[in-house]
Amino acid sequence: MRKVLAVMGSPRKHKNTDTLLDSVLEGIKKCNVNIRKVYLKDLSINLCVGCDYCSKTGKCFINDDMNELYSEFNESDGIIIASPLYFNTVSSLTKIMIDRCQVYWSSKFILKNPAIDVNKNRIGMFIAVGGAPYKEGHFDACIPVIDLFFKAINTRYKYNLLVSDTDRFSIWERKDILNKGFNLGLKFFD
Repeated sequence: MRKVLAVMGSPRKHKNTDTLLDSVLEGIKKCNVNIRKVYLKDLSINLCVGCDYCSKTGKCFINDDMNELYSEFNESDGIIIASPLYFNTVSSLTKIMIDRCQVYWSSKFILKNPAIDVNKNRIGMFIAVGGAPYKEGHFDACIPVIDLFFKAINTRYKYNLLVSDTDRFSIWERKDILNKGFNLGLKFFD
């Protein structure tokens, strides 16, 4: 059975980002997939301290809940990152997790001994919710961060679901957006 890891990077449960992620997961559930959803706010993940330990060992010296995520990234067939837009990029919770994936870059490019299965085909999706009305460039700052993250974890960045104006129009009030999320979930592995 295929496995999807859904990472919720908002500090707020059951609000816009979480609701949109759940609509995607409802679609994925129809495809007989094992789903693991984690809330970063409930995990203990320390900051990357830039110590360079991973470039010498291929591992991070910090012993925290990131170790669980390292295993999940490796074992998953699909990875979804959901984050609200804070200052036009991913939330600090999401960015801390991404920074801790330096271990993958170091193991691949410095040590030439990847810490993640590079032969596994993974699919990635990014979900972002911004409170402000849409204007050109609204999500531009977070896309390169997510792109590099997916490259680090050997995941093909396939889908974006980017929604603006949630301060005025909540996700749960926008059936068209919820349906779009559900349908993206249905075709996630296509």
